[in-house]
This record gives sequence, C-alpha cells and structure tokens, in this order.
Amino acid sequence: MSVKLSIIILLIANATIVYSQNMPYPPSPVVNNIEFDWSTHISLAPGSDNWPITWADDNKQYTVWGDGGGFDGTNKLGRSSIGVARLEGNWDDFKAFNVWGGHNSENNNNLIAKSYGIISIDGILYMWCGMFQTDEDQFDQAKIAYSDNHGATWEFVDWNFTREEGIMMPTVCNFDKNYENAKDDFVYTYLIRFQSYEGPDNYEDKVDWLNCQKPGLIDLARVHKDSILVQNAYSFFGGTNNDKPIWTKNLNERLPVFENPDGVGWSINVSYNSKLERYFLTTEHTESHRGNLGIFDAPEPWGPWTTVLYDNSWGEGFIPLNTFYWNFANKWLSKDGKNFSLIFTGRKENDSFNQIRGKFITDK
Repeated sequence: MSVKLSIIILLIANATIVYSQNMPYPPSPVVNNIEFDWSTHISLAPGSDNWPITWADDNKQYTVWGDGGGFDGTNKLGRSSIGVARLEGNWDDFKAFNVWGGHNSENNNNLIAKSYGIISIDGILYMWCGMFQTDEDQFDQAKIAYSDNHGATWEFVDWNFTREEGIMMPTVCNFDKNYENAKDDFVYTYLIRFQSYEGPDNYEDKVDWLNCQKPGLIDLARVHKDSILVQNAYSFFGGTNNDKPIWTKNLNERLPVFENPDGVGWSINVSYNSKLERYFLTTEHTESHRGNLGIFDAPEPWGPWTTVLYDNSWGEGFIPLNTFYWNFANKWLSKDGKNFSLIFTGRKENDSFNQIRGKFITDK
C-alpha cells in the first residue's frame, strides 16, 4: 500500500493550551503552543485501531494494530486480533505492509491479544501485549513478546504483570532510530495503575474494561536494555531524594510518576524528542473515547510533568469526537523536532490508522 500526499490548502487549527481548572500540571516551559494541520489528515486501514509505533534499525517503522485486517484490509477482511505492519518512507509518501497478521500478510498469526507499546533496540523488536484469557477477564495479563526478524515471528517470555498487581496496559518510551539518543542504557516502561472495571465512562456501546481510570496514576519501571526479558531485573520508581529517582524491586513500594484526578486513559504513549530534549506523554482524561486529549512534557522519564495541551474536544469540526489513543512517530519529526506526525485512532469513523502533521511552538 502506497500513500502520497499533495498539500494544496492549508488548514491550521491552533490548539491553544486549555488552562482548565482541572489541568493537572502547570504549562510547559518549553512548548508555548501546539498546532495541527488538518489538511494533512489521512485515514487508512479501516477497522484496525491502536497503532503504537517504533523506528527500527533498518530505518523502517513498525506499528501494531488491534482487530481488523491492517493495511489494505477492513474490519472483516483479513481480520486479526493483533497485527504488525511495516512503514517505509516519509510521512507524506510512504508504503505500508502487513508483516504479521492481516490481509495479504507476509506472515500469518492467530494470537488473541492487543499491544500498546513497541520498541526497537539493537535490532530486536519488543512489544508489551495485553493477553486475552477469557471473554470475562481480558487484559488480565501483560507479557513481553520479542522478534529478531523484524516482526515476522514472535516469542513470549514466561512471566507477566497482572491486573491483580494493579498493572494494566504497559507502554514503553521510544527514542530515535533503534534506540539512538537514549539518555542512558535503561528501557522505561509506563504502567497504568488499574482502578476499576467500570470507570466514569458513559460512551455508546461501552466496554467495562476500556475506561478512564480514576484517579489517574501512572507508574514507571526501568530495566537495563540487555535484560528486558528478565523479570527480576525490573525496578520501580519509588519517589525522589534530592531530585534523584529512587528505584525499588518491591512493587508495593512503587509511587506514581504521573497523577491526574480527572483520570488517565486505558492506553498511553511516551516518546523522547531528542531535539527539544523533552519526554512527551499522551493520554486521555475525564472519559474515554471522547477526544479528551492530554499532552504533557518533562525533562526526565519521571517528570516533573508540565502541560502542553489539555483538550476536551480534540479535532472538533474536523473529525467525530471519539478518539482515544495518540502516538508520536519519531522518524517523522523535523530536524529541529518541532514539526511532528501524530498517529491516532478512535471508535467508529476513527477506527483506523490516522496521521496528522502538527507543530510545537517554542522559543528555541
């Protein structure tokens, strides 16, 4: 599948930071404003959602979808519970291939799972998977899968994190190509703190376990990049001492790195922009599947966080307000780190691979 964009009309939506009374953190000291160019919006792979993305050693990007047939598929055609695709090219002229699962895929799979975090390190792809145990107990376990052949086949570790431990939907912080420009040799995994099956949500066709978690707490684990597959190599953030992080092996001693009384979504994304030297975290707030987008930034993986955008109706006037998951594609950042591609998905009309260009407005 090939995508080429010709931009003729420029439609800029200035998304001024919403200084809501409920905004959980003060405004960013680096990003003054953010713009989205809706003339660049494309929607592909109808019926396939999620799309966490990483930049691999072969200079291609790999992204994971849930349900649907991936690129060139539909909600029914080539439908896979989980699939991996490869993107080749630039943001305005790229080709997409189904690597593992989906319609006309290079490799088939029958796995029942979902992923909200994938990363390439030293030529190996790793992804966190929420495993479907039964129809009544979905995403109870989160496991790591890994591939040494760019997604053609996957193996799983024999351990997991569980919702009983208060952990759901892990994601992993992405850096540049094949983990270049990482600030140390550790891999950082963000863990949504499970609070409730029901949540505050009231969207149409609500699924109880796909809801905004209130109060919103996000935990942080780290592991050396050479020990990603070893469970006891993981340490958890336990606060700070003189602004230095404290790490503990005891999960019960963990403390959140991010908090929002309005809640956090059941899926999050974190990536490091090496040109702006900021970590960016995206998540929902208040209620899921409503376009309630929060973008936050920090100088370190554990914070302190500040607010780039706190929107209650992201995309209003351009798309239906049912988006729920947003990812920055680091390969498609401009050289100064200001112009970006945001990959997003949602329900119904936005249940697909969506891309839009945007810009961080800074003083740099």
